[in-house]
Amino acid sequence: MHIAMSYERIGGETVIRRLVDRFYDLMDEDPDYFGVRKLHPQDLTHSRQKLFMFLSGFTGGPSLYTEKYGEPRMRTRHMPFAIGIPERDQWLACMGRAMVDVGLDEELCRKLGMAFYQTADFMRNQPE
Repeated sequence: MHIAMSYERIGGETVIRRLVDRFYDLMDEDPDYFGVRKLHPQDLTHSRQKLFMFLSGFTGGPSLYTEKYGEPRMRTRHMPFAIGIPERDQWLACMGRAMVDVGLDEELCRKLGMAFYQTADFMRNQPE
């Protein structure tokens, strides 16, 4: 799944990089996101790079993640982590705040937010 033509609307590589960096900075700084932060390694370098690469293709830009790692198979890759409604909602809240902080327009935030919700909800592997 990708969001057609959002890559250019977002601002391409530069803004996607800023979005990913803001997302992980918030995750590190704000205790509201502690539940989802603890699912990540201490050093977020690889997480930042993988999310950047994934979002590039997800938004209709270059398929960097697929070129390097193959098909994302997101649910399978996230299966080792206990992801329930709280983790999903924290991830979405953190990304929502990051989108606003980097200046994405309201319509784009809404469109991406809906796509992120579908993806994040699909990652859930816990009943609550």
